[in-house]
Amino acid sequence: MSQALPMPWRPALAALSVLSLATAAGAAMVFLTQVLLARHFGPAQYGLFASSLATVSLVAPLAGFGLSQFRLKAHGAEGWAAERWQPASARFIVVTSALAVGGVVAWALAGPPVDAETRYMLLVLAPFVLGLLAVEQTGSKLRLEERHAALAGWQLLVPAGRLAIALLAVAGLSLSIHAVAWGHAALAALVLVLALPQWRAMQRGDWTLKGHGPRNAALSHDIARPDARTLLRHAWPYGVAAVLYPVFFQIGTVLLKYLHGDAEAGVFGIALAVMTAIYLFPTTVYQKFLLARLHRWAVHDRARFRQVYRLGCVGMLASGVAVGLLLAALSGHAVQVFGDRYAGLQPLLMLLAVCVPVRFLSTAVGAVLLTEGQMLYRVGAMLVAAVAAILLNLLLIPSHGAMGAAFATLAAEGLLLLSMYHGARRATVLRGAP
Repeated sequence: MSQALPMPWRPALAALSVLSLATAAGAAMVFLTQVLLARHFGPAQYGLFASSLATVSLVAPLAGFGLSQFRLKAHGAEGWAAERWQPASARFIVVTSALAVGGVVAWALAGPPVDAETRYMLLVLAPFVLGLLAVEQTGSKLRLEERHAALAGWQLLVPAGRLAIALLAVAGLSLSIHAVAWGHAALAALVLVLALPQWRAMQRGDWTLKGHGPRNAALSHDIARPDARTLLRHAWPYGVAAVLYPVFFQIGTVLLKYLHGDAEAGVFGIALAVMTAIYLFPTTVYQKFLLARLHRWAVHDRARFRQVYRLGCVGMLASGVAVGLLLAALSGHAVQVFGDRYAGLQPLLMLLAVCVPVRFLSTAVGAVLLTEGQMLYRVGAMLVAAVAAILLNLLLIPSHGAMGAAFATLAAEGLLLLSMYHGARRATVLRGAP
């Protein structure tokens, strides 16, 4: 007879299973979307779209600027008392969103040599910033409520929408690449509309915070309510980290466009799209399932925090090695999937497969640096890795093209892991851990 799992693990495993299934479905949708668009439009047109979307993604974290991550930390440490941040949060979102969208528009209109096609694409895709904002903000609320089924459905909304756009583009409608961009703008508007009821419910206090008991209505009247400037002082490290990540990960695609053309950017963009689908798995485990709990345990249950840290590092490294080997073994089939115009994909994927265990492990190690005052170190580590990625891309792309960008990505991933490990070993929350 098999031994029953301890009761606390049953809901945890059920929730993680739901999120994992949704992640697998989302990864499949992302992959299929890239296959359809890449095969239909070819490297040049697909590269124009992919590099423009990557540019928008670089700017998108300015909207909200770390608010969702700070909200998880605040509620993990303060419980219901963290509702004091709600009034400032609304103003903060409006201001930072306006700056983010305005930044994309300004880059399109006045940035360094941008051709008419790129300018048009950037202007159409600018509203996609708001869709990504809505996904992130609503996701943080659902994580705090531990509504894992709803979170799973929510995280599938954008991948499913993008797949629907791709299917329409390659079906009988034969949409242009510009129409695909307009479809993404419409998808952003839909996601934003669907997120509004969740935001209003949180503003009214009509929601459920897990792990801190029932809401004390009297408490909300007795606590001081910080202003937006105070919120910025607390949230900015999370915002800078969120801004640095797409710079660190996607700068190669953007620089390839300007240094080698849209076609080269399209090939590398496909390789990064495959990696993005793979990286959804550690992101799901830590960002969507564990992070709210880790913030709570870092303050209230350090023994459990250390246990989860150790198990997470071992599990992420083992799974990362397995997935990396699988990617390397399957890389030879890339040309069959995407078409002969993407013949350069196999060596790119072979090299980027080495990044998989590095990223999986750095995700587990770096989770420590999201808690208990470790964010400044995390920001510094990510800044060093992002600067290294930019410099290496500028150095290697002119002579090595997409392979140079892949080497730069691998080197930056390795540097980030070493920095994260060094910081985690110094973290006070891990005292007592081997």
